Amino acid sequence: MAGSVTAMSASISNPVSAILIAGPTASGKSALAGKLARTFGGLLINADSMQVYRDLRVLTARPAIDEEACVPHVLFGHVDGAINHSVGLWLADAAKALDAARERGLLPIFVGGTGLYFKALTQGLSEIPAVPDEVRIKVRARAEGMPVAQLHAELARCDPMMAARLRPTDPQRILRALEVHAATGQSLASFQNARTAPLLDSRNSVSLFLEPDRPTLNKVIDARFDAMLTSGALAEVERLGQRGLDPALPVMRAHGVPHLLRALRHEISMEEAAVLAKLDTRHYAKRQFTFARHQLPLFRWVKPDEAEAAARLALH
Repeated sequence: MAGSVTAMSASISNPVSAILIAGPTASGKSALAGKLARTFGGLLINADSMQVYRDLRVLTARPAIDEEACVPHVLFGHVDGAINHSVGLWLADAAKALDAARERGLLPIFVGGTGLYFKALTQGLSEIPAVPDEVRIKVRARAEGMPVAQLHAELARCDPMMAARLRPTDPQRILRALEVHAATGQSLASFQNARTAPLLDSRNSVSLFLEPDRPTLNKVIDARFDAMLTSGALAEVERLGQRGLDPALPVMRAHGVPHLLRALRHEISMEEAAVLAKLDTRHYAKRQFTFARHQLPLFRWVKPDEAEAAARLALH
């Protein structure tokens, strides 16, 4: 049974508490997680910030319905796109998922590409005060329709420390920093050093980061996006666009969504939209590598074709 699985690795002397599978997009994380779950009696717990949204199964490469039927899955497609989901909300859900796995005698297997989720899970979460709804609404109303460069310039005026940390093309995090400053009068950076206790101890977990070679990964990303378009991704985006959601919401920034919406409005061709979406995804993969290298020091980097053997060795 999963609850009795122990690690023979010299670095893990206690029973394995969980498996953590991170890596860049399109690196084969879900397939590996599914195999391990079937073998060791696992509960798959989503750790991807876009796969939480029910609106985009195809475009976010969420597990198919038949895959979800094979082994238990949680935190996949459970959030409506109108919700500004956050790492704090995900971490609260992850704590419940861990409790559920333990109660059922299942091995928790976290799988996804959001490095910040894994960092919060294993290192704790910054204790940032909650932003009152009225403050959030006021900040977002003022920001609506404002170019992201102008938003970043506004942040630089009131919170230069946070502005220096954030990419000027990242409206979601810029808005978050503006909200915190508006609510507290302090820089978001001032809260980021205080952290809650982590839910998991990485020393008692099998923590893997899949490391495909870049040229191969880029080809897979491109081919997968083409396959998504033939499998219903455009229809998903069209339905999402019809909802009239705030374009700053995370779901509206999912890779491919902004460009496909422009194509549906006949502002650009479908071919151009596909090229831009693939480029965005490749750039995102590069950032995933960089984040893991600097922020997830206890993860073991493995080639995708060696990952299953590495996990099995640690678990037997």
